[in-house]
Amino acid sequence: MNTISRIRGNGNATMQDVAAHAGVSLKSVSRVINREPHVSEKLRAKVEAAVAALDYVPDMAARTLAGSRSFIIGVLFDNPSPNYTMKVQTGCYRACVEHQYHLRIDNIDTYGGASQVEQQLASILRNGRCDGFVMTPPITDNAQALDFLEAHDVPYVRIAPDIMQDRAAGVMIDDRAAAAMVADHLWTKGHRRFGILTGPAEHGAAHLRREGFVNRIAELGGDLCGEVSGGFSFEGGITAGEQLLRFDPRPTAIFACNDDSAAGVIVATSRAGLTVPQDISIVGFDDSWVAKSVWPYLTTVYQPIEEMAHDAATMLIEGTARDKPLRTLDFHLVERDSVAPPPA
Repeated sequence: MNTISRIRGNGNATMQDVAAHAGVSLKSVSRVINREPHVSEKLRAKVEAAVAALDYVPDMAARTLAGSRSFIIGVLFDNPSPNYTMKVQTGCYRACVEHQYHLRIDNIDTYGGASQVEQQLASILRNGRCDGFVMTPPITDNAQALDFLEAHDVPYVRIAPDIMQDRAAGVMIDDRAAAAMVADHLWTKGHRRFGILTGPAEHGAAHLRREGFVNRIAELGGDLCGEVSGGFSFEGGITAGEQLLRFDPRPTAIFACNDDSAAGVIVATSRAGLTVPQDISIVGFDDSWVAKSVWPYLTTVYQPIEEMAHDAATMLIEGTARDKPLRTLDFHLVERDSVAPPPA
């Protein structure tokens, strides 16, 4: 039995075995396995080939003890949308699996003031080591949270940052342009009277989407009949939708700044004895599972939430977050059944 067969057979390949098989130093193997920067592609290929040949599985505890990293990253939430949080977790988890990291999930309440935000973050840091955090809206733009992490030298990457975009690394889409695209789509369908359901004031993306839609409607010469906050929630969408439908003149098309609230508008429309899209056209934002859980299926903007989270976690793990890059991903309109020309 050759050496490789012996090691693979007993399942006890060590880092020393990998170094010997690759013909490199133990330190070189450690640098490749720990995804350290500035490793040559040639060295990385040799080590990864040896890892595959020996079926080597890194010992997470040994990796932690060997250096200052915990090989754990966290993601911080304060978001009412279950679809959004699920997709962010999926994207972050995928990046962790690729880099042999663990993922930690924490929720903080950003509505209780600066001292409460700091207390919650301090408690999270006390309860376990973490190599950094992926920040989601509205925490992304919470100055107290950013100040606290920077004061404690904790790396972070922001998803969908609005304020101080050059302050730290982040991943985003152009929310203004996406919302303007919705206005253009409804205009080409013949609509001239519009309503909008905005999101929470604390969410930077919410006001960017509002700004993009409202400004484009004004440029086109359309009539913005009403504007109500839907709070990014299904229940908020029902309440806000009922308010919009009472405006006179009533809008023939409504843009909701996320899919959860758009689904609520569909319920409000049905309660009012109206039909979608014959009487009211509705467009959402995110292209979440909700978009195909309602009838008619929802026309919406595809936002690559999972990809944004994956890229943010990868930047954090690989250490490129220190370079403060801001990455912008693509979006597109998904046309389904909730939009039609306005009634005659």
